[in-house]
Amino acid sequence: MVIPYLLQACSSRTGSYSSHHIVTNHINDRFARSAAAQLPTLLLPDKDADGLCSGLILYRTLLALGLHADRLSVHFVSKGSNIHTAGERARIARYTPRYVIVCDQGSRPGPPIVDAPGVRTLIVDHHLSDEFPDGAEVLSAAHHEPVATSSTLTYLLCRPLVSAAAPAVLLKELEYLCVIGTMGDLGTAFRWEAPFPDMRACLKEWTKKVLGEAVSLLNAPRRTAKYDVLSAWNALLHASSPRDLVSRSSIHSGRLYEAREDVRIEIERCTHTAPTFSGDGQVALIRISSGAQVHPLIATRWASTLKSARLKIVMCANSGYLEGQGMMNFACRVARCALQRSGQQGGVHDINIIAMLKDYAERVPGLREAMGDDFARGHKQASGGIVSISLFEQLWEIMLKAEAPADNTGMQICDLLMWSLSG
Repeated sequence: MVIPYLLQACSSRTGSYSSHHIVTNHINDRFARSAAAQLPTLLLPDKDADGLCSGLILYRTLLALGLHADRLSVHFVSKGSNIHTAGERARIARYTPRYVIVCDQGSRPGPPIVDAPGVRTLIVDHHLSDEFPDGAEVLSAAHHEPVATSSTLTYLLCRPLVSAAAPAVLLKELEYLCVIGTMGDLGTAFRWEAPFPDMRACLKEWTKKVLGEAVSLLNAPRRTAKYDVLSAWNALLHASSPRDLVSRSSIHSGRLYEAREDVRIEIERCTHTAPTFSGDGQVALIRISSGAQVHPLIATRWASTLKSARLKIVMCANSGYLEGQGMMNFACRVARCALQRSGQQGGVHDINIIAMLKDYAERVPGLREAMGDDFARGHKQASGGIVSISLFEQLWEIMLKAEAPADNTGMQICDLLMWSLSG
């Protein structure tokens, strides 16, 4: 199951991501032949709303094309892992798939996802990367503005394949999965303007309130210390509609609500830690220790409220996510005040978190290389990584010693005062 091209998406705001921009005519036949072959197929979706929804779009499409359910498997990576680690590759290989489809996982160079004869791999993604596993073929939106989410890419790939004979209920499901997944990455206020597909009817039928609630619930289990991603997948898989998914009376929704409350409590426990600022004032660091994946949420919260004349990114570092392993998980977000400064100056912000992190690390010879492939991953505006605690402390020491501009005097005191007043 392969796509022999890179995404050639329409970047015009008046155009659209219509299927002919993305797929060549023979792709429909290739998908159909793959399903008809009844060979083991493995889906590797990411654990967030965008990954889950893109994975289920593919799952429904393959079944609609005739692939038997017992030939189709879904695998989620273990806590703190990714599809590129040796341990995860070994677990994936046990499925002995012939077709592998990776959704929303990010990418990097390396050996094939499944290094066995005859295995064909497709990667559907929007994370920034120019390098991919050997032998994989890629559908990527990373270099095409406006960047489409993995759910949108998967929807546009699959929608033409099932439209001819699919029941209306399936077409509606593909639409709301696209919307929920995209909202998961771009927010509930996202405006579905061209070149994104027209989802006005879907939004009207299910409402932003219900769809936004679905996003919140689906994202909750993977954030808990328990990391029970499968409960979110099962809830989405068995839901008859977005309203059914968010209904408290649904057999699968109870765990989602429980997980969300657990995450809320953990965020409240961790979020009041005072930030520390880098020497140049561009980075604010919040340190926490939690078995839950709340560091991205805390970074986002602080990024929206913390103000500073030179602040660019907020970083939340979590030393407790992988307890006992000596690792630091950290998440970075662009500070809202930096975006506001760009707007006031009449320009488009050019803050690239990935580039900033790499720049700091490269100030000490060998440190960037020592960080490994799990450093500075993701998007320009939402990055982070997993590195050893000792390496992270070296990175932070570099940031602390970064020279402040001449007009930086007193800035950190003002920032801490703003923090204390904001509660």
